[in-house]
Amino acid sequence: MSGVKEGYVVTELQYVPAEIEPKWQNLWEETGLYRTREDANRPHYYCLEMFPYPSGKLHMGHVRVYSIGDVVARVKRMQGYNVLHPMGWDAFGMPAENAAIQHGVHPRLWTYENIDHMRQQQKRLGVSYDWEREVTTCAPDYYKFTQWMFLLFYHRGLAYRKKAAVNWCPHCVTVLANEQVENGRCWRCGTEVTKRELEQWFLRITDYADRLLEDLDQLDRWPERVKVMQRNWIGRSTGAEVEFALEGRPETIRVFTTRPDTLLGVTYMVLAPEHPLVPALIEHSSERNRVEAFVEEMRKASEVERTAAEGEKRGVFTGTYAIHPLTGDRVPIWVANYVLLDYGTGAVMGVPAHDERDFAFAKKYNLPIRVVIRPEDRELPTPPVEAYVEDGVLVNSGRWDGMHNREAIHAITAHLEEMGKGRFATSYRIRDWLISRQRYWGAPIPIVYCDHCGIVPVPEDQLPVRLPEDVSFEPGTVSPLATNEDFVQTTCPKCGGPGRRETDTMDTFMCSSWYYFRYTSPKETARPFDPEAVRKWLPVDDYIGGIEHAVLHLLYSRFFTKVLQDAGWVDFSEPFRHLLTQGMVIKEGAKMSKSKGNVVSPDDIINRYGADTARLFILFAAPPDRDLEWNDQGVEGSHRFLHRVWRLVNQNREVFHAPAGDRMAPAARDLRRKTHATIKKVTEDFAQRYTFNTGISAIMELVNAIYAYPAEADPFTKAAAIRTVLLLLAPAAPHICEELWSQIGGTGSVHEQPWPTYDPAELVTDEVEYAVQVNGKVRDHIVVSASAGEEEVRQTALGAEKIQEWTGGKRVVKVIVVPKKLVNIVVKG
Repeated sequence: MSGVKEGYVVTELQYVPAEIEPKWQNLWEETGLYRTREDANRPHYYCLEMFPYPSGKLHMGHVRVYSIGDVVARVKRMQGYNVLHPMGWDAFGMPAENAAIQHGVHPRLWTYENIDHMRQQQKRLGVSYDWEREVTTCAPDYYKFTQWMFLLFYHRGLAYRKKAAVNWCPHCVTVLANEQVENGRCWRCGTEVTKRELEQWFLRITDYADRLLEDLDQLDRWPERVKVMQRNWIGRSTGAEVEFALEGRPETIRVFTTRPDTLLGVTYMVLAPEHPLVPALIEHSSERNRVEAFVEEMRKASEVERTAAEGEKRGVFTGTYAIHPLTGDRVPIWVANYVLLDYGTGAVMGVPAHDERDFAFAKKYNLPIRVVIRPEDRELPTPPVEAYVEDGVLVNSGRWDGMHNREAIHAITAHLEEMGKGRFATSYRIRDWLISRQRYWGAPIPIVYCDHCGIVPVPEDQLPVRLPEDVSFEPGTVSPLATNEDFVQTTCPKCGGPGRRETDTMDTFMCSSWYYFRYTSPKETARPFDPEAVRKWLPVDDYIGGIEHAVLHLLYSRFFTKVLQDAGWVDFSEPFRHLLTQGMVIKEGAKMSKSKGNVVSPDDIINRYGADTARLFILFAAPPDRDLEWNDQGVEGSHRFLHRVWRLVNQNREVFHAPAGDRMAPAARDLRRKTHATIKKVTEDFAQRYTFNTGISAIMELVNAIYAYPAEADPFTKAAAIRTVLLLLAPAAPHICEELWSQIGGTGSVHEQPWPTYDPAELVTDEVEYAVQVNGKVRDHIVVSASAGEEEVRQTALGAEKIQEWTGGKRVVKVIVVPKKLVNIVVKG
């Protein structure tokens, strides 16, 4: 026997989860029941839940995602797959560093203590992880290869350093990537983000923008809303780049617009306050002092304040002019709060007649408004009372007058190209990924700065660049690593002279963008993963986690995979075949949180009811992609159901040893049909649709049918139905089913049994039930032979006693028969 040991007995008729669950958890671990098997004769299946940050305690959201993944993994094992179902820890991050500041505990100690506690919580849940493949991103043997990944990007020209205006969180005292700014606020703490200029490291994710966008079409098993979020984040727009010459200066201002058809309506231009041309433009301007004061004010403002739709649009005139590329007119140049350097080119052309934001700005500062598009069927009021943003025909546009504006987009752009003043262009909302962080608890960037050699990557054979233990965690404008001179001062790997290490650490998303590769060969020391193992297991078959990662982790992971493919390390371009984004667990209408006082502790539920109850409720209470409303009565109901299953087995032990009876009697045939129908339903719900709630409901119905089965009927059929209940329920409630399987003399572990299969012949019924309607309302039900023809069904329905009460004395106009389902009788009178 390969799995569970024999000889464990619990008091009959008493279901005590606190005794059962630890016993089986220990046996599973001792026997290595969930160790990943690599039988060459079996197909491979990779089921993965997003690994957690080790905050210290699991919450019910964790329980939900792990329960979902565990059902899938267990079913696939029983269906004969080699299953990879690992777990690890996304262990770098600011909370550990903040704990060091607040409590004087080193981040490493805080993190590993939390990991130990959360690992035990996961084991108490009975999740079938292969713990021999556990990874921890803050371990040197892991972040060695996060640094290896950085070097791969660097050597392929995809990592670079530049001075840039970056997103700065004053509370977390660190830089944020664009993807980590949500509505102008820090994704972690909610503080309004400001701008600061720093030398930073970036990855050229923009080089992959088209592939990241177009390959979304391959992901037919991803939620559409996740794909929409990524499409919007990448933000590909087609249009034109237009060059505006500057009056009296050699430079030009390049503007990207999706509406070159409105070019003749430009009456002003706006630059972002951070635009590099601003200092030169105002150097000799009479407006210099006003502009500089405004620019300084904007540096301190958050993106939320500057771009809020309802916010005031403010600006100052620079005192300088651009030259319109088509008309040669002077166009005043302004600096305004609503234009950001990060978007487009940091410059926009003002077309107030056809853009609502420009219209508001022009009205405020009394700028000209020139209409160049009007509806085909009417004139617009003069002067305009609002921006006209619909399609129409061009006016006041010279040679293009009367042309439909959609045609004019191409015609005007082509003319600009001929003149050398513009071109067809594609623009993207996405920006290169800023990975530098001024924090300690992250993977050091493997770069050395040498006065002689410049920027020098650390050679692979010198990895990992280890985090020093002795640093100051007090927040400041430099990384804590800069406070340790022994770390900073080093030798240049290229010339052997003195060098200085990079003191920023990497964004923690660098670690989580490739961890799913590492699980395939976590003991590999020379490479981040074994390519042959990756070919066996990846892409991940099922990836389960929250939708909040749609444009962070999921986008970055896709980017990493494409780079690894281009470098020849993998032979696929997308890491996750199927993505399941589970809903939140809410209570009293709100997401569980300490501040709202509505948190339910998994430990409390397990202590009171057991892990199987916690798992069963959270799987049964709602479809996995919907929010789940916590309900104490629902937990009690799930616990009562497990007690019913326990009693069902204990009260029917004799049927597993009794001689066979009449298997063709009606009761036996009905229960057998119900059993096979349940197998079909649960297989589809657990292994295909992932609608675990309806699958569990089907198991509950089968339990009810077994309780209703006559005592004198065939015991063999009853025993088979009970065994089926245990096999189907085992992925959701693994402990009780393992215990009951052993009590009925089952061989080996219930989790090593073949998944039940249904016989289509057993689903065929001898009789069919019809609902009978009179004038569209159901008045009765009839049962007829499955072979009955339409006329027999019609006459049976008309002859039913209850139906005659509704049709008596009335004229039957027609009788409609929907085979196997419905009879509708239409009467008058």
